[in-house]
Amino acid sequence: MKTPTLLATLLALTLQFGSAAPASAQAWPTKPVRFIVSQSAGGSIDIAARLIGQKLGDALGQTFIIDNRAGANGMIAGEAAARATPDGYTFLMTSPSTLTINQHVYKKVPYDALKDFVAVTQTTSIVFVMTVPAASPYKSARELIAAARAKPDLIRYGSAGAGNQSHLAAEMLAGATGTKFLHVPYKGEAPAITDLLGGQIDMIVGTMPALLPHVRAGKLRALAVCQPNRSQAVPDVATMGELGYPSVVVTGWTGIVAPTGTPPEVLRRLRDEVVKILAMPDVREALSRAGAEPVGSTPEEFAAFIRSESVKWGAAVKQAGVTPE
Repeated sequence: MKTPTLLATLLALTLQFGSAAPASAQAWPTKPVRFIVSQSAGGSIDIAARLIGQKLGDALGQTFIIDNRAGANGMIAGEAAARATPDGYTFLMTSPSTLTINQHVYKKVPYDALKDFVAVTQTTSIVFVMTVPAASPYKSARELIAAARAKPDLIRYGSAGAGNQSHLAAEMLAGATGTKFLHVPYKGEAPAITDLLGGQIDMIVGTMPALLPHVRAGKLRALAVCQPNRSQAVPDVATMGELGYPSVVVTGWTGIVAPTGTPPEVLRRLRDEVVKILAMPDVREALSRAGAEPVGSTPEEFAAFIRSESVKWGAAVKQAGVTPE
């Protein structure tokens, strides 16, 4: 019997192990997949997660479980995802607060946003909108700003938590307009909207997907959008720039990350499937009507975006005068 040559041995090993990655990616998932969502049900992240999760389940033949872990400005969800086994069956669907703001707002964060996670893809870009109850005495943004300027702390605004993007957006508005609002933090966007609907607070500068259904139902009134151009979802609503405050530009987003160590082939498979879903006409239409735009970036693009967002929001936190807790 001839002894195999070194070249033949290496070739055999290459064929054996080189085909293992595609095979495992092709087989995934073989059991339900969990999406930890850093927001309560009904929030903008939850809306995107459920839409994408349902389509993934249809495409891959497995259940995608939406595990809402609201609270602590996304840190509860972030910690749960960071500690999860990196086997390709747990992912984090999240927003700027969890990955790019908390490290600038809190002295102790139970995970390292840049080391404990690997980027999969940015799923959406989200419009922020200044909103009041339909019964509010303030019919325009100018009226509300004038009232806040005349009587500081008269206007109570809600946010999804201290240091959340909705908190910083309102503080950016206060800084640009020379006003002072009274901050009322909540454990997520949905409970803040509930109190806005009930009149317990006067205003929210929050995400369009969570607020727009109530605007369309006539329960809330949109006063201004925080972006350079008008939103297709509410084309009659002025921009902050049109009102004379061009610096008040706030763009939210949602994205998927995984615990560091998750198999690369699984990350690629998930990203490819999500990109296909975001290109579907019905998905694009649903997101656009909700005030969100599909993205579908590469992992490298999303990782670079997370780093740049961290720098941006670090500066915004200082400008807003938020002291780390």
